[in-house]
Amino acid sequence: MQTRDHDEIRVLVVDDHKAVAEAICGAMSSQEGLRVRAAWSGEEAVDAVTDGGPDVILMDVTMPGIGGLEATRRIHSADPEVKVIMLSAHDDDLLKARALEAGASGYLSKISPMDQLVDAVKRAHNGQPLHEQEEVDRLQRRLRRRRSLEESERERVGRLSGRETEILQLTAEGLESQAIADRLGISHATVRTHMANALTKLGVHSKTEAVVLAIRHGKVAADGSLA
Repeated sequence: MQTRDHDEIRVLVVDDHKAVAEAICGAMSSQEGLRVRAAWSGEEAVDAVTDGGPDVILMDVTMPGIGGLEATRRIHSADPEVKVIMLSAHDDDLLKARALEAGASGYLSKISPMDQLVDAVKRAHNGQPLHEQEEVDRLQRRLRRRRSLEESERERVGRLSGRETEILQLTAEGLESQAIADRLGISHATVRTHMANALTKLGVHSKTEAVVLAIRHGKVAADGSLA
């Protein structure tokens, strides 16, 4: 953990789009009490903390390699004193909840006014909350509901038989029922029975919904290879 005995707030702006990071750096550099620099990846952000770098990080969510959420988890684990503020172009409650869970102090839009970003940096550095507790509680409830739904979906997908999975895979590849029957050497009626059983197990009402659910949980591969 690094020792912080300096007067300026050291800010690291992390975004794989260099123009975005440089624009934010340029605008923030004119603010008194801030020393700002840019990095282009989650890996660089993690390394900067390990090397005793920033006090506050403005972190893009979506980046190649180590994304913003994983980088935030690693940074929070390495040095909880470093404050991370997630930045994203998407106003997504689940992303916000996951960012806070990963250890971020807050979550702001990339198009937030500069004075709001500067205020957030100063508040985070001083240990002040960036969101009302009511909002944090709401986001946590939303994330718990989503995870409960995902667990229910995984359990239902796990009930699929090998033949049902095979038929869903072929459906995902664009084959119709008769073509699936010909491919597998079974009757058209048998294909329809297996598909009906799969829909019942998954709790959905169409082949499309069934295929999407099976792909989401890795039972069926969208690239045509059986999971």
